[in-house]
Amino acid sequence: MQQLISLFTAYTGKTNPTLEALPSSGSNRRYYRLKRDDASIIGVYGQSKEENHAFIELSRHFHKQRLNTPRVLAVSDDEMFYIQEDLGDSILFDAIKAGRLTGVFSTEEKELLHKTIAQLADFQVLGAKELDFNVCYPQAEFNNRSVYWDLNYFKYNFLKTTGMEFQEDLLENDFDKLAQHLLQDKSDTFLYRDFQSRNVMLVDGHPYFIDYQGGRKGPIYYDVASFLWQAKANFPDDLRDELIQTYIVSLKKYREVDEAQFVKKLRLFVLFRTLQVLGAYGFRGYFEKKPHFIQSIPFALNNLQDLLKDGFDEYPYLSGILNEMVNLKQFADTQKRELEVRLFSFAYKKGIPNDTSGNGGGYVFDCRAINNPGKYERYNNVTGLDEPVIQFLEEDGEMLEFLDHIYPLVDSHVKRYKDRGFTDLMISFGCTGGQHRSVYAAQKTAEHISKKFGIKVSLVHREQNIEQVFQ
Repeated sequence: MQQLISLFTAYTGKTNPTLEALPSSGSNRRYYRLKRDDASIIGVYGQSKEENHAFIELSRHFHKQRLNTPRVLAVSDDEMFYIQEDLGDSILFDAIKAGRLTGVFSTEEKELLHKTIAQLADFQVLGAKELDFNVCYPQAEFNNRSVYWDLNYFKYNFLKTTGMEFQEDLLENDFDKLAQHLLQDKSDTFLYRDFQSRNVMLVDGHPYFIDYQGGRKGPIYYDVASFLWQAKANFPDDLRDELIQTYIVSLKKYREVDEAQFVKKLRLFVLFRTLQVLGAYGFRGYFEKKPHFIQSIPFALNNLQDLLKDGFDEYPYLSGILNEMVNLKQFADTQKRELEVRLFSFAYKKGIPNDTSGNGGGYVFDCRAINNPGKYERYNNVTGLDEPVIQFLEEDGEMLEFLDHIYPLVDSHVKRYKDRGFTDLMISFGCTGGQHRSVYAAQKTAEHISKKFGIKVSLVHREQNIEQVFQ
């Protein structure tokens, strides 16, 4: 790496720097940290002169636009080597690690994410201002060829590796329709193309952007999809919605935004970006044998499975193929299990129900303080599912007040479990005989959770030998 040492010496006036190789993931570029005394810079060797040229020219342009990117300090005559500003080692991907692993993001992590997504809009709009897109590589603009490169990348590097049989002409018909919809709106903004948390450096708490050499003129939705649906991001739905709103507010500084249309169009780009990512993971993982990419496949498949729940009726053959693909046995162990809430009613004198999930149980609510219909003979042969008991409990009012306190507690717990990717939650209601009060409370809570969250709820009235499942 004598060329990088020469650039360092010419720029800093210092000789004999230390040379430390830095890790690289999916690129063919090689990065080094060169240091001597108080001088530290990053040296880059890139195998593609054209790609190097794109990064160098884009960096110079972005610096003029006062965007947070590393300054290019010196370049070799053949543009195969260059040195750039050292932004340190802190990246957003690492800074939000706790949130990524648990699905619960701290206030500090959320603040970093909101800062980043807000600056994305600035980067896309201001980065395109007075930019000569001809410096971009390998394409100056996101166009039909760009779309088909990515779709075929997915088809050949991932879909075909599954061994599935499919009719290529029918698949291509839906690819044609998808390409048409993606290219419907002309855009004069900068498409970063690989906007994700690994490509965001943190300098004194401020986001700085790197690895934009594949950028070009293109639609804003692509980068939003890349960032918010990054395979390992693990953003819960409510946080993702908040970040979309932050992005839209930032974008409104430059143009009017139809929010409903924005969300609708974004969903198409999420599908497209997910297919492109699977193609990249297939190539880097299956063909180049890089384990990091193999390990990321389950996360991308989980994103795709969630996306397919609402369907893509406009692409019937593609949807069918994707649904079949994510349900293949070879991917069965990678799929995210949904949360199931199990509710029980029981009699205390027969003991609290066992937790068959092995998690040791959950909430147990004691209904015995509530006025008991069971002390009246006329209710002996009916349960909390029958109208006379329901009327008694609701008119008395104690049960309704009791549940009004329980619902917010249970709701927050279900939401937290969903966000963290947990699969089992147990809630039990007990009373003296497991016939009236506990049965009513468990039934109403099961109906409430099912209606509010749309998840699987299993209900067991143990002493009545009644089971019900809400899907």
